[in-house]
Amino acid sequence: MTQTIIKFEAATRDESLNPRQLRASGNLPATVYGKGIESVSVQVNTHEFMQTYKYNKEATFELSVGSKKYNVVVQNVQKNYATNEILHVEFKVA
Repeated sequence: MTQTIIKFEAATRDESLNPRQLRASGNLPATVYGKGIESVSVQVNTHEFMQTYKYNKEATFELSVGSKKYNVVVQNVQKNYATNEILHVEFKVA
């Protein structure tokens, strides 16, 4: 079985916006964490993430945040099950 690696762009989270405002602007709040690194709050494009994650739930993502790159897996996806809207994503360093 081959491991799928998907390159994905992210930006550091705009702290002046609350999560609801961030989602309204088309971005999804997310967190990158893992052993040996300090957790980072980021934002990813909602549409890109949903299209990619829909077909590759077990994939490893190469997440580019500014000049740093992290190989991460999706640890948790927080959803509103009434509207099927993704609210928050947790990426764990692989």
